[in-house]
Amino acid sequence: MFISAKQAQLFEEASKHIPGGVNSPVRAFKGVGGTPVFIKRAKGAYLWDEDDNQYIDYVGSWGPMILGHSHPDIVKAVQAAAEDGLSYGAPTVAETSLADVICDILPAVDLIRMTNSGTEATMTAIRLARGYTRRDQIIKFEGCYHGHSDSLLVKAGSGLLTFGEPTSKGVPEDFAKHTIVLPYNDIDALKECFAKFGSQIAGVIVEPVAGNMNLVKPKDGFLQAIRALCDEYQSVFIIDEVMTGFRVALGGAHTLYDVKPDLVTLGKIIGAGLPVGAFGGKREIMQCIAPLGGVYQAGTLSGNPLAMRAGLEMFKHIRQDGFYEKLEAQLAKLLAGLEQAANDAGIAFKTQQVGGMFGLYFTDQDDISSFDSMLKCDVDAFKQFFHGMLRRGVYFAPSAFEAAFISSAHSDRDIEKTIQAAKETFAEMKA
Repeated sequence: MFISAKQAQLFEEASKHIPGGVNSPVRAFKGVGGTPVFIKRAKGAYLWDEDDNQYIDYVGSWGPMILGHSHPDIVKAVQAAAEDGLSYGAPTVAETSLADVICDILPAVDLIRMTNSGTEATMTAIRLARGYTRRDQIIKFEGCYHGHSDSLLVKAGSGLLTFGEPTSKGVPEDFAKHTIVLPYNDIDALKECFAKFGSQIAGVIVEPVAGNMNLVKPKDGFLQAIRALCDEYQSVFIIDEVMTGFRVALGGAHTLYDVKPDLVTLGKIIGAGLPVGAFGGKREIMQCIAPLGGVYQAGTLSGNPLAMRAGLEMFKHIRQDGFYEKLEAQLAKLLAGLEQAANDAGIAFKTQQVGGMFGLYFTDQDDISSFDSMLKCDVDAFKQFFHGMLRRGVYFAPSAFEAAFISSAHSDRDIEKTIQAAKETFAEMKA
């Protein structure tokens, strides 16, 4: 399999009227080189490009396709919703029903507000924390990406790392100065920061499992330390589950690690991959949001009927007994096979997983728990691996700084084919 002249032509045509030829930067393949693959359709565990080449997909639209692409029940739900109208700008019963489901699953959420994206959810959660506490300072962590709102694009991961810019241009210093950036997993730095600025800190926002500097797990006690310090200094603890929510466990990462946030943000998985997000949490904090309180947030398409009804159908499947156990077991088989293939070829390579989410690391270092350790991984080796796998029909994220995902649609045969492709790719890299 190779990238055809047609793909290059499509990218050239896209670049005429779309900046960089893409509508989200990491899609441009700047992190791996070469020409982006233009996708025509998707089904189950597979993508097909405009040349009808098939790929086993481990991106899953960056996480939400936990049931695989175009699940027939989801498609039916969306078709039925579309027949009733695409948008009303008015309340629907489906919004209430989906809110009930999420609050039933997540004990930390008393009230929830739908948005149109994860960025809107995190942006508003920050505003809400500031409005509730009447303080300005926010703590975030190196390599954690919380969407592209101004005050959160400081030492962010994901696309910014891919392009070599830790902080976006266009973010005023007056905004950035209210964001304190600490090393991920560094409890001592966190304590020192609160000791110095505690009375000014409105809240702390964190990815409970970082997925935007590759996958980094929280060290034992890290999330609990944030919880304790937020309690001590009366700051708002925001856990950003836009990526991890309903991906690493039914109750999200905060239930997996047994820590209760004040606010939780969620992403497009709650709408089965359609454009949607949400933030929710303690009643006393959520009651500060308009129309109940003075913290303003709005959106014409918030709670749009297509996403709500797709999400309701999706939750029926992921709430079935054994769903996550099967997902984790399938991923464990894949990662064991990839590590064995790398070891056989003499390639320095590690993996780790949380639920259905995983990371691949070209490194021989033992530490893969921090932003700095991610920067020490071999990016050039990842580029070779990415293109070798792509040529063999396996699609990973086109960046060394992104987590990957498996779906319930990935079969034993898909796992075997992926491992075989890796064996060939590792051999090619070694040669």
